[in-house]
Amino acid sequence: MEVILKEDINKLGHRGDVVKVAEGYGRNYLIPRKLAIEATATNKAVIEQMKAAAVRKSANEKGSAEELGKQLDGQVVGFTRKSGEHDQLFGSVTSADIAHALEAKGFTIDRRKIVLDVPLKTVGEFNVPVKLHREVTVTVKAVVKKEASAEEAAPVPAEKHPAEA
Repeated sequence: MEVILKEDINKLGHRGDVVKVAEGYGRNYLIPRKLAIEATATNKAVIEQMKAAAVRKSANEKGSAEELGKQLDGQVVGFTRKSGEHDQLFGSVTSADIAHALEAKGFTIDRRKIVLDVPLKTVGEFNVPVKLHREVTVTVKAVVKKEASAEEAAPVPAEKHPAEA
């Protein structure tokens, strides 16, 4: 089945592309979610108008993404997490955590635009790519620190001599 994409879809194509997909994928997923339309002769004529509009929209999106990228590039977000031996975290820092931390700094970034292959599970500094647009990617530094345990935080009382007690 041939469909015309109305949105960019990872590993399939960009807006306006005519792609071949399986019947079920097209009819049950792409078309009902308005991500694509069936590639008929009429729709192919309409696609030319859509491509012109898409070029203008993409240029606007790219411009705003580049501006946001200049502000966002080099930002540092910090996290304090409990950790065990060898600085392994009891949990992880995910793209949603990074998105919340950036939101606290005044940046509204969708968590799906933060490119983390696997969640951060160790203490350290990590460079995290943020894909704002298909052609605009910036790097944010995520610093994961070890949370001070109760034993480290509290001063150790001096031992009393039995005679003083």
